[in-house]
Amino acid sequence: MGQITWHGHACTEIRTDDGFRLLIDPFLTDNPMADVGPDHFTDGLDHLLLTHGHFDHVGDAWDILRETGAQLIATFEIVAYAGDHEGVENSHPLHIGGGYQFPFGRAQLTPALHGGQVAGENAGPYSTFPAGFLLELNGGTTIYHAGDTALIKDMELLEGRVDVALLPIGDNFTMGPADAVRAVEMIDPDTVIPIHYDTMEVIEQDPRAWARDVGDRAEVVVLEPGGTHDY
Repeated sequence: MGQITWHGHACTEIRTDDGFRLLIDPFLTDNPMADVGPDHFTDGLDHLLLTHGHFDHVGDAWDILRETGAQLIATFEIVAYAGDHEGVENSHPLHIGGGYQFPFGRAQLTPALHGGQVAGENAGPYSTFPAGFLLELNGGTTIYHAGDTALIKDMELLEGRVDVALLPIGDNFTMGPADAVRAVEMIDPDTVIPIHYDTMEVIEQDPRAWARDVGDRAEVVVLEPGGTHDY
């Protein structure tokens, strides 16, 4: 059995049922919601995935990558920046719509509607498209991490393909609760986990009220930071 752990904001850890450990968007050190720090991952990490380059998603990525030797999976521009300026050598670039078969399964970058800055020293030339991840794991489970995004019609293309969806509900910077309900209708996942809320005042939301709004469209799993969901 695999396990999803939410560490606050968009930071998501996935342990696959065949033993791989993945980490998405590790915003930890300056995250008031985070339940762990970057040292939590130094005992073994296989892959680190970045949806986009904003500071609240890149976070501790470079330190974790250098410490663990995990493989970075991100857009071409983020991978280029990581190699040119952060000393990250183990990486695999993707781009929107493209996917690749990794040891844990297939990872595909999905469209997201958001900003494209890469946060870091000398990062000016490395702006990139934001993305989500569609992870088709070896055990047969498909997980969709939407990243930071508005509601987009491209989500309709995922209908019936997703077992677990992680969707932002915070508003202001991403889609809010009402649009996230519409996203659930479009994607039709078995299970949905709300993310990217309550980290700062402008994205405060009530995830349990959102769960009531979702109703019977999907099973809603509301996690506290450090909480887990078995899939």
